Amino acid sequence: MKVAVAGGKLQGVEAAYLAHEAGWEVALVDHNPRAPAMGLCDVFHLLDITVDDVALRKAIRSTDLVVPALEDAEALRCLERAAALEGVPIAYDPEAYSVSSSKKKSDSLFAECCVPAPKPGPGPLPLIAKPSCSSGSNGVTKLSTPEEYRAFVERVGNGIGDWVIQEFLEGPSYSLEVLGLHGRFQTLQVTQLEMDGSYDCKRVVAPSDLPPDLVRELERITVEVSRRLDLKGVMDIEVILHEGLLKVLEIDARLPSQTPTAVLKSCGENILRWLYRVFAEGTLPPVEVKPTKAVIYEHVWAHDGILEVTGEHIMGNAGPLRHLHDFFGSDEALTNFRSKDTPWAATLIFVAGTPEDVRDKEHEALKEMMAYCGLSLCLDPAPDDPFRERVVGFDTAHDRNARRHSC
Repeated sequence: MKVAVAGGKLQGVEAAYLAHEAGWEVALVDHNPRAPAMGLCDVFHLLDITVDDVALRKAIRSTDLVVPALEDAEALRCLERAAALEGVPIAYDPEAYSVSSSKKKSDSLFAECCVPAPKPGPGPLPLIAKPSCSSGSNGVTKLSTPEEYRAFVERVGNGIGDWVIQEFLEGPSYSLEVLGLHGRFQTLQVTQLEMDGSYDCKRVVAPSDLPPDLVRELERITVEVSRRLDLKGVMDIEVILHEGLLKVLEIDARLPSQTPTAVLKSCGENILRWLYRVFAEGTLPPVEVKPTKAVIYEHVWAHDGILEVTGEHIMGNAGPLRHLHDFFGSDEALTNFRSKDTPWAATLIFVAGTPEDVRDKEHEALKEMMAYCGLSLCLDPAPDDPFRERVVGFDTAHDRNARRHSC
């Protein structure tokens, strides 16, 4: 089996990792000679998808599946056309993606489905402002005071129509992937998301702490939205639990980053294998998802004497990544680490039998990294505390127990 991954940044890293976990060969296509996923592929094709159609078709010709891992509309059209000409299945639902890639269209869909979502602004402060056509946390801005709101409106000017302004909600965030084919849907495992100071996801935890009744409610919401989209392939839904009610923040009808690896390590389900079943085999067999392992998946950045747990954006500019095992006590790492004397970043994967054990393993690994690299401060920022320090170096059972309740 050979998969072509188009795009070598965050989604490309995810796709390449999952493909290798499935035992498949990876052909990566990107115009950046130092794309992060370049270090994880078997074959690298340096080309611009929108310019060199001949080279693109040659790159995907001998593959069994094309996985888009980019957002550019023209590049997606070129990729879809090349895959059709070469007769290679492509894991892409253009209609569903056109809705999920626009926060305005997505919000309209949520209203049609009668699923709870943040109230649209303007309204009482604080508010949250998001670019309508930007993915994830890019450009997300919290507006807490009248002065901040006025400054924001003045800054965006006539472009205000390109933004979504909503009520600001507080609470834990969760994610769920769903596969769809011909009106049938298969949800996978709920994961818990933790954000850094700029609302970028810094850590994924599986299984989540969401109670069973709310898991069922999230599955119901997810299937309802998927049915309205007539989804083919994969969609990721992100929600926030606010005052006991799940509210939908966004959807993304493409292979997401971060959460698929956490799901794979926790319950054994590889989303890339599911995409092959849907797009190449035309099947969607039912499966009962049962988590058997506890997982932490997080990003760290070592710099200026600091070890900082940070959002995934740091990995997008890290250059080619290496896949390492037993990296300072983590089970696996995707990293550009070369020397303790230079800044480095890593995605860390921890797996254990229980949530407590995986937290212990993560803590010990951070402690080992700090000791080896001579780092004196650990930051674990959050939206309400972007410079939050984290104490690393507990030794007693009492302190470990205290840490479990504070991290």
